[in-house]
Amino acid sequence: MSTDEGNVEGLGTIRGRDYPAIHQFTVFLENRVGQLMEVVRRFEGSKVRIVAISIADSAECAFVRLLLSHPEEGREILERAGLAIIESDLIGVELPEGPQPLLSVCTALLQAEINIIQAYPLMVRPHGRAAVAIMVDNIDMALETLSSTGVTLLTEKDLLEEW
Repeated sequence: MSTDEGNVEGLGTIRGRDYPAIHQFTVFLENRVGQLMEVVRRFEGSKVRIVAISIADSAECAFVRLLLSHPEEGREILERAGLAIIESDLIGVELPEGPQPLLSVCTALLQAEINIIQAYPLMVRPHGRAAVAIMVDNIDMALETLSSTGVTLLTEKDLLEEW
């Protein structure tokens, strides 16, 4: 990185990319009563809010996927709790106007031959509009494709809005 009279070159995100993405935490839990509440309670008293949640369970364990308003602080809380986590980047998409708003998003991704791996709604409405989080098999191409179709992409900053 070099600076020259206030110009900064070579900056990117800490994860090495400079694009709108939302950080997902997948937490592995034993499938028994009260485990989810223990995770949710960990954020009590902090500024971290759960803005989306998805749960997939089996007889032995559950995979809880979380999008958090303050992911860095959220990671620290989860790590201090000793929870097994995996981190991933997802795309936040504000659904467009129309009778079938998800159809236009899916159509654009299909035309670019991009597979949707996961999708779930956000509990917040960053700009007063419905939104979804999507995991895809090629995030860079998906971001380019969706941007070119005029879809509003959400960033982690959009998840900070008060609700």
